[in-house]
Amino acid sequence: MGTIRIFLFFLAIFCLGCGSAHAEKRVALVIGNCAYKSVPRLTNPVNDASLVGGMFRKAGFDTVDVKLDLSVVDMRKALREFGTKAREADVAVIYYAGHGIELDGNNYLVPTDAALETDTDVFDEAFPLDRLLFAIEPAKQLRLVVLDACRDNPFAKTMKRTVAARAIGRGLAKVEPTSPNTMIAFAAKAGSTASDGDSKNSPFAAALVERLPTPGLDLRKAFGFVRDDVLKNTGYKQEPYVYGSLGGDDVPLIAAKPVVAGPQANPDSEIRRDYELALQLGTRDGWTAFLNRFPSGFYTDLAKGQLNKIAAEETRATTADKARQAEEEKARLAAERANKAEQEKAAAAAKAAEDKRLAAEKAKQIEEAKAAAAEQRRKDAEAAAAKALADKQAAEKQASGNAEQKIAAVAPSSTPPEMSPQEMTKLVQSELRRVGCLTAAADGEWNASSQRSLTLFNKYAGTRFDAKLASFDALDAIKAKPGRVCPLICDHGFKADGDTCTKIACRAGYRVNDDNECEKVQEKKPVATRDEPKKRDEQRRQVETAPAKPQASGQILCNDAGCRAVKPGCRIERLRVGGQYGSAAHQVEVCN
Repeated sequence: MGTIRIFLFFLAIFCLGCGSAHAEKRVALVIGNCAYKSVPRLTNPVNDASLVGGMFRKAGFDTVDVKLDLSVVDMRKALREFGTKAREADVAVIYYAGHGIELDGNNYLVPTDAALETDTDVFDEAFPLDRLLFAIEPAKQLRLVVLDACRDNPFAKTMKRTVAARAIGRGLAKVEPTSPNTMIAFAAKAGSTASDGDSKNSPFAAALVERLPTPGLDLRKAFGFVRDDVLKNTGYKQEPYVYGSLGGDDVPLIAAKPVVAGPQANPDSEIRRDYELALQLGTRDGWTAFLNRFPSGFYTDLAKGQLNKIAAEETRATTADKARQAEEEKARLAAERANKAEQEKAAAAAKAAEDKRLAAEKAKQIEEAKAAAAEQRRKDAEAAAAKALADKQAAEKQASGNAEQKIAAVAPSSTPPEMSPQEMTKLVQSELRRVGCLTAAADGEWNASSQRSLTLFNKYAGTRFDAKLASFDALDAIKAKPGRVCPLICDHGFKADGDTCTKIACRAGYRVNDDNECEKVQEKKPVATRDEPKKRDEQRRQVETAPAKPQASGQILCNDAGCRAVKPGCRIERLRVGGQYGSAAHQVEVCN
């Protein structure tokens, strides 16, 4: 019996040791609010949230929830759900990009549907920073809140004060976390504002993604590097700041990579992942960042080809716009009947612009062909390397006597980056808008309008994607189209001009007909009408049978009051009146 107890004791100690060796659980919540309803839309928060969410996924976090454009109800739900996940985690991180406001020394985060007409509305329509700290409070080792919300807030300019002494600060107010191992990072120092920058991402978000994922780098030092990068990139106008404190041990976001003896991993694997990420973005900024990080090598040459392709497309768009303007000037001069010299000059300019447009179009097609050929060479090279690796592994297994185990060849494929369904939907919607198949905004909701747009793309691009969902295959196919796919449909009175509808202007005396063409307005001539005989006879009979109207007699009646005409139907008679001294005749008017 005693032996059994000793065995169970040592078994319990062994199990505890195993539990401590398990990898820590890390969870992250990323929020980006752009589409505000009561103030102008922000540019970068959704892009910043997607970028930071991708960083956490690449860093190996167990759960990364990326939430975009949250209302007050959605934000409350997201914090409640994340608080449940934080109770089982060792590390909990919240990143927020959007508007924030400071009221009486307290910081609040602003949902997209907040109006904030008065200062008291802040308590009902915004979320205090303490609510975020409460959500990450249960985490066991590290609690981190990153606020990219120190922008110049338009709510503070229009908000009415119910109490004259109530202070509404600029930027966010200084905070002092009360829980241990808690850090709060501001994009700008308390009382100052942050900049969105001129690129796709804010300077603060770009520095975070560059510095925080460094394996083994302590967070305090990482945020120090972030501060230096932001100061440099903003001309020393914006200084990030960190509040809170940690213990004496290093606390990296990503643990240092263990030193492993033996053959090292292929160094091109990391370059290939970054190349595929830049290829997924497909922007000039993405390829420029890749070339800055990898200035030489096989993938660098491929990236330069992709950058040349983008430059050719930009040149084509510029020349097409100039050609359209020259053609419009030519048409205007012709409509205004300008002199012959001006018309000839405009025609020559239009022809030169059209020649440049055709040349740019041809150059763009050449660069696209080069990029496609280079991409195919890359895939072939990766396929050959994968096959060689699979053959080598198979030979090693057979040599060790484990012939029963079959090794499948590694197929060359680009693993799609992990992202939420809402992120995937927004990317597909953005590409459908670019090729002219979707007119609604890219809101991340795959509704009936989005399904119709993908159906239109299938029709005009000859594809057969399932319109009920947004997939990586559909995204790749849409991104492969360099320009408009779905035709532009304009209302009556408008015509397609590139990617926009312009109103049809007809010269004087002309109007737009049902075929959307200018036609001359026909003058209406007066038409003689002939009365119907039956109606004419009826009118004549009515006139003949009507009683005659009394006519005036033409007599004049004069008396002491003056003279006047005798009324129609009346006559004048003389009336003799006798008296003491004789008699006299008087004229009187008699009417029958």
